[in-house]
Amino acid sequence: MIDADHLSKFFGSHKAVDEVSLHVDSGQIFGLLGPNAAGKTTTIRMLCGIIECDEGQVRINGKPLNRSQADFGYVAQYFGQYEELTVLENLDFYARMYGVTDKARLTDLLERYELMPYRDRFAGNLSGGYKRRLALACALAHDPVVLFLDEPTAGIDPVTRKLLWDDFYRLSTEGKTLFVTTHYMEEAQRCHRLAFLSAGRVVAEGTPDSIRRAMGDARVYAAAVAYEPELHERLLAMPGMMLVNQFGDELRMVVETSVSQQALQDVLGGQSSLTEVEPNLEDVFIALTQQRQAA
Repeated sequence: MIDADHLSKFFGSHKAVDEVSLHVDSGQIFGLLGPNAAGKTTTIRMLCGIIECDEGQVRINGKPLNRSQADFGYVAQYFGQYEELTVLENLDFYARMYGVTDKARLTDLLERYELMPYRDRFAGNLSGGYKRRLALACALAHDPVVLFLDEPTAGIDPVTRKLLWDDFYRLSTEGKTLFVTTHYMEEAQRCHRLAFLSAGRVVAEGTPDSIRRAMGDARVYAAAVAYEPELHERLLAMPGMMLVNQFGDELRMVVETSVSQQALQDVLGGQSSLTEVEPNLEDVFIALTQQRQAA
Protein backbone atom coordinates (compact mmCIF):
# COMPACT_ATOMS: atom_id res chain seq x y z
CA MET A 1 0.00 0.00 0.00
CA ILE A 2 2.91 2.35 0.82
CA ASP A 3 6.28 1.70 -0.80
CA ALA A 4 9.27 3.99 -0.26
CA ASP A 5 12.49 3.07 -2.00
CA HIS A 6 15.81 4.61 -0.87
CA LEU A 7 14.43 8.06 -0.02
CA SER A 8 17.01 10.76 0.69
CA LYS A 9 16.72 14.46 1.38
CA PHE A 10 19.41 17.12 1.65
CA PHE A 11 19.14 20.55 3.24
CA GLY A 12 22.28 22.23 2.04
CA SER A 13 25.10 19.85 2.87
CA HIS A 14 23.09 18.12 5.63
CA LYS A 15 21.53 14.79 4.72
CA ALA A 16 18.34 14.83 6.79
CA VAL A 17 17.01 11.52 5.42
CA ASP A 18 19.48 8.87 4.33
CA GLU A 19 18.22 6.16 1.94
CA VAL A 20 15.09 5.23 3.86
CA SER A 21 13.16 2.27 2.44
CA LEU A 22 9.80 1.25 3.92
CA HIS A 23 6.91 -1.03 2.97
CA VAL A 24 3.49 -0.85 4.62
CA ASP A 25 0.76 -3.39 3.89
CA SER A 26 -2.91 -2.58 3.50
CA GLY A 27 -4.79 -2.20 6.78
CA GLN A 28 -1.66 -1.83 8.89
CA ILE A 29 -0.89 0.83 11.46
CA PHE A 30 2.77 1.59 10.84
CA GLY A 31 4.71 3.68 13.33
CA LEU A 32 7.82 5.72 12.53
CA LEU A 33 9.72 6.60 15.70
CA GLY A 34 12.77 8.72 16.30
CA PRO A 35 14.21 11.44 18.51
CA ASN A 36 13.91 15.11 17.61
CA ALA A 37 15.65 15.92 14.32
CA ALA A 38 15.78 12.24 13.35
CA GLY A 39 14.00 12.97 10.04
CA LYS A 40 10.47 11.75 10.85
CA THR A 41 8.59 14.81 9.61
CA THR A 42 10.82 15.16 6.56
CA THR A 43 10.14 11.52 5.69
CA ILE A 44 6.37 11.78 6.04
CA ARG A 45 6.33 14.99 4.00
CA MET A 46 8.22 13.25 1.21
CA LEU A 47 5.77 10.36 1.32
CA CYS A 48 2.92 12.87 0.91
CA GLY A 49 4.64 14.87 -1.81
CA ILE A 50 4.71 18.04 0.29
CA ILE A 51 8.44 18.21 -0.35
CA GLU A 52 10.33 16.44 -3.11
CA CYS A 53 12.83 13.71 -2.34
CA ASP A 54 16.33 14.24 -3.74
CA GLU A 55 16.77 10.51 -4.25
CA GLY A 56 14.42 7.54 -4.33
CA GLN A 57 10.77 7.08 -5.20
CA VAL A 58 7.36 6.58 -3.57
CA ARG A 59 4.35 4.54 -4.62
CA ILE A 60 0.99 4.65 -2.81
CA ASN A 61 -1.79 2.21 -3.56
CA GLY A 62 0.31 0.89 -6.43
CA LYS A 63 0.61 4.29 -8.12
CA PRO A 64 3.43 6.82 -8.48
CA LEU A 65 3.11 9.65 -6.00
CA ASN A 66 2.05 12.21 -8.63
CA ARG A 67 -0.98 10.04 -9.50
CA SER A 68 -2.03 9.02 -6.00
CA GLN A 69 -3.04 12.28 -4.28
CA ALA A 70 -6.68 11.23 -4.04
CA ASP A 71 -5.67 7.97 -2.34
CA PHE A 72 -4.34 9.51 0.88
CA GLY A 73 -5.07 12.09 3.54
CA TYR A 74 -2.59 13.96 5.72
CA VAL A 75 -2.79 15.30 9.27
CA ALA A 76 0.06 17.71 9.99
CA GLN A 77 1.94 17.90 13.26
CA TYR A 78 0.52 21.37 13.87
CA PHE A 79 -3.06 22.50 13.30
CA GLY A 80 -3.33 23.32 9.61
CA GLN A 81 -7.03 24.09 9.18
CA TYR A 82 -8.42 27.60 8.71
CA GLU A 83 -9.01 29.14 12.11
CA GLU A 84 -11.27 31.89 10.70
CA LEU A 85 -13.66 29.29 9.22
CA THR A 86 -16.17 27.28 11.20
CA VAL A 87 -15.81 23.55 11.75
CA LEU A 88 -18.38 22.79 9.04
CA GLU A 89 -16.88 25.31 6.61
CA ASN A 90 -13.44 23.71 7.04
CA LEU A 91 -14.80 20.23 6.47
CA ASP A 92 -16.83 21.33 3.45
CA PHE A 93 -13.78 23.11 1.97
CA TYR A 94 -11.54 20.05 2.22
CA ALA A 95 -14.27 17.81 0.82
CA ARG A 96 -14.84 20.07 -2.20
CA MET A 97 -11.11 20.07 -2.95
CA TYR A 98 -11.61 16.42 -3.94
CA GLY A 99 -15.01 16.91 -5.56
CA VAL A 100 -16.97 15.53 -2.60
CA THR A 101 -20.36 17.25 -2.24
CA ASP A 102 -22.23 14.53 -0.32
CA LYS A 103 -23.64 16.27 2.76
CA ALA A 104 -24.34 12.91 4.39
CA ARG A 105 -20.60 12.17 4.27
CA LEU A 106 -19.84 15.37 6.16
CA THR A 107 -22.58 14.70 8.69
CA ASP A 108 -21.17 11.22 9.34
CA LEU A 109 -17.71 12.67 10.00
CA LEU A 110 -19.05 15.37 12.31
CA GLU A 111 -20.89 12.73 14.31
CA ARG A 112 -18.02 10.25 14.29
CA TYR A 113 -15.63 12.79 15.81
CA GLU A 114 -18.24 14.38 18.09
CA LEU A 115 -17.96 17.70 16.28
CA MET A 116 -21.66 18.23 15.58
CA PRO A 117 -22.20 20.49 18.63
CA TYR A 118 -19.33 22.67 17.38
CA ARG A 119 -20.18 22.73 13.68
CA ASP A 120 -20.74 26.51 13.69
CA ARG A 121 -17.83 27.36 15.98
CA PHE A 122 -14.73 28.97 14.51
CA ALA A 123 -11.94 26.39 14.31
CA GLY A 124 -9.54 28.75 16.07
CA ASN A 125 -11.75 28.64 19.17
CA LEU A 126 -11.64 24.86 19.55
CA SER A 127 -9.64 23.12 22.28
CA GLY A 128 -6.48 21.26 21.29
CA GLY A 129 -8.19 17.88 21.33
CA TYR A 130 -11.09 19.03 19.14
CA LYS A 131 -8.68 20.68 16.72
CA ARG A 132 -7.09 17.23 16.28
CA ARG A 133 -10.50 15.72 15.65
CA LEU A 134 -11.29 18.35 13.05
CA ALA A 135 -7.94 17.81 11.32
CA LEU A 136 -8.62 14.08 11.18
CA ALA A 137 -12.15 14.60 9.83
CA CYS A 138 -10.83 16.93 7.11
CA ALA A 139 -8.18 14.39 6.10
CA LEU A 140 -10.87 11.73 5.78
CA ALA A 141 -13.37 13.92 3.90
CA HIS A 142 -12.62 12.26 0.53
CA ASP A 143 -12.50 8.73 2.06
CA PRO A 144 -8.81 7.97 1.29
CA VAL A 145 -7.35 4.48 1.64
CA VAL A 146 -4.13 5.75 3.27
CA LEU A 147 -3.84 8.21 6.15
CA PHE A 148 -0.59 9.94 7.13
CA LEU A 149 -0.53 11.23 10.72
CA ASP A 150 2.43 13.33 11.88
CA GLU A 151 2.53 13.10 15.70
CA PRO A 152 -1.28 13.19 15.84
CA THR A 153 -1.57 13.07 19.64
CA ALA A 154 1.26 15.42 20.64
CA GLY A 155 0.20 17.82 23.36
CA ILE A 156 -3.24 16.36 24.09
CA ASP A 157 -4.55 14.70 27.23
CA PRO A 158 -4.39 10.92 27.82
CA VAL A 159 -8.17 10.44 27.55
CA THR A 160 -8.36 12.11 24.12
CA ARG A 161 -5.24 10.22 23.06
CA LYS A 162 -6.92 6.92 23.89
CA LEU A 163 -10.09 7.92 22.04
CA LEU A 164 -8.08 8.78 18.93
CA TRP A 165 -6.15 5.52 19.05
CA ASP A 166 -9.39 3.58 19.43
CA ASP A 167 -10.51 5.31 16.24
CA PHE A 168 -7.20 4.51 14.49
CA TYR A 169 -7.85 0.83 15.18
CA ARG A 170 -11.37 1.18 13.84
CA LEU A 171 -10.05 2.84 10.67
CA SER A 172 -7.58 -0.01 10.31
CA THR A 173 -10.32 -2.63 10.59
CA GLU A 174 -12.25 -0.68 7.94
CA GLY A 175 -9.32 -1.33 5.58
CA LYS A 176 -7.44 1.96 5.81
CA THR A 177 -3.66 2.03 6.10
CA LEU A 178 -2.23 4.40 8.72
CA PHE A 179 1.30 5.78 8.79
CA VAL A 180 2.00 7.45 12.15
CA THR A 181 5.02 9.34 13.43
CA THR A 182 5.42 9.48 17.19
CA HIS A 183 7.95 9.54 20.00
CA TYR A 184 5.62 7.99 22.59
CA MET A 185 6.66 4.42 23.45
CA GLU A 186 3.13 3.54 24.51
CA GLU A 187 1.93 4.48 21.01
CA ALA A 188 4.73 2.48 19.41
CA GLN A 189 3.43 -0.57 21.25
CA ARG A 190 0.00 -0.03 19.67
CA CYS A 191 1.33 -0.22 16.08
CA HIS A 192 1.32 -3.39 13.99
CA ARG A 193 4.81 -2.61 12.68
CA LEU A 194 7.48 -0.04 13.52
CA ALA A 195 10.63 1.53 12.19
CA PHE A 196 13.14 3.39 14.36
CA LEU A 197 14.76 6.37 12.66
CA SER A 198 18.00 7.88 13.94
CA ALA A 199 20.08 10.57 12.23
CA GLY A 200 18.04 10.03 9.07
CA ARG A 201 18.51 6.26 8.81
CA VAL A 202 16.36 3.27 9.75
CA VAL A 203 18.13 1.43 12.58
CA ALA A 204 15.42 -1.17 13.30
CA GLU A 205 12.19 -2.32 11.69
CA GLY A 206 9.60 -4.98 12.47
CA THR A 207 6.81 -5.78 14.89
CA PRO A 208 7.09 -4.42 18.44
CA ASP A 209 8.02 -7.92 19.65
CA SER A 210 10.70 -8.44 17.00
CA ILE A 211 12.22 -5.00 17.62
CA ARG A 212 12.67 -5.85 21.29
CA ARG A 213 15.12 -8.49 20.06
CA ALA A 214 17.02 -6.00 17.87
CA MET A 215 19.82 -5.59 20.40
CA GLY A 216 20.96 -9.14 19.78
CA ASP A 217 22.92 -10.60 22.69
CA ALA A 218 22.72 -7.50 24.86
CA ARG A 219 21.26 -8.11 28.29
CA VAL A 220 18.96 -5.97 30.42
CA TYR A 221 19.02 -5.86 34.20
CA ALA A 222 16.74 -4.05 36.60
CA ALA A 223 16.99 -3.15 40.27
CA ALA A 224 14.77 -1.31 42.73
CA VAL A 225 17.03 1.71 43.32
CA ALA A 226 16.14 5.38 43.70
CA TYR A 227 17.94 7.83 41.44
CA GLU A 228 21.54 8.50 42.52
CA PRO A 229 23.69 10.60 40.16
CA GLU A 230 26.95 9.13 41.50
CA LEU A 231 25.71 5.57 40.95
CA HIS A 232 24.73 6.40 37.36
CA GLU A 233 28.21 7.83 36.75
CA ARG A 234 29.91 4.69 38.10
CA LEU A 235 27.72 2.43 35.98
CA LEU A 236 28.22 4.49 32.81
CA ALA A 237 31.99 4.31 33.33
CA MET A 238 31.93 0.49 33.17
CA PRO A 239 33.30 -1.04 29.93
CA GLY A 240 30.47 -2.71 28.02
CA MET A 241 27.72 -0.51 29.50
CA MET A 242 25.27 0.46 26.74
CA LEU A 243 22.51 2.27 28.63
CA VAL A 244 21.54 3.34 32.13
CA ASN A 245 17.92 4.44 32.44
CA GLN A 246 15.79 5.41 35.44
CA PHE A 247 12.03 4.73 35.68
CA GLY A 248 10.86 6.10 39.03
CA ASP A 249 12.48 3.81 41.59
CA GLU A 250 13.50 1.24 38.98
CA LEU A 251 17.01 1.37 37.53
CA ARG A 252 17.51 -0.39 34.19
CA MET A 253 20.86 -1.23 32.61
CA VAL A 254 21.57 -2.53 29.11
CA VAL A 255 24.97 -4.21 28.87
CA GLU A 256 27.08 -6.21 26.46
CA THR A 257 27.54 -9.90 27.22
CA SER A 258 31.05 -9.21 28.52
CA VAL A 259 29.51 -7.53 31.59
CA SER A 260 28.62 -10.04 34.28
CA GLN A 261 25.69 -9.74 36.61
CA GLN A 262 28.09 -9.97 39.55
CA ALA A 263 30.11 -6.99 38.26
CA LEU A 264 26.94 -4.91 38.16
CA GLN A 265 25.94 -6.13 41.61
CA ASP A 266 29.35 -5.12 42.97
CA VAL A 267 28.77 -1.55 41.75
CA LEU A 268 25.28 -1.48 43.24
CA GLY A 269 26.50 -2.92 46.54
CA GLY A 270 23.99 -4.40 48.90
CA GLN A 271 21.25 -1.81 48.48
CA SER A 272 19.28 -3.92 45.98
CA SER A 273 19.51 -7.19 44.07
CA LEU A 274 19.62 -7.33 40.28
CA THR A 275 17.14 -9.17 38.09
CA GLU A 276 17.62 -9.96 34.40
CA VAL A 277 14.55 -8.74 32.47
CA GLU A 278 13.29 -8.60 28.92
CA PRO A 279 14.12 -5.39 27.03
CA ASN A 280 11.25 -2.98 26.51
CA LEU A 281 10.83 -0.72 23.48
CA GLU A 282 12.34 2.26 25.27
CA ASP A 283 15.48 0.26 26.14
CA VAL A 284 15.90 -0.68 22.48
CA PHE A 285 14.98 2.76 21.16
CA ILE A 286 17.49 4.67 23.29
CA ALA A 287 20.27 2.10 22.89
CA LEU A 288 19.97 1.97 19.09
CA THR A 289 19.67 5.72 18.61
CA GLN A 290 22.67 6.33 20.87
CA GLN A 291 24.71 3.80 18.88
CA ARG A 292 23.75 5.54 15.62
CA GLN A 293 24.59 9.00 16.94
CA ALA A 294 27.96 7.77 18.20
CA ALA A 295 28.85 6.11 14.89
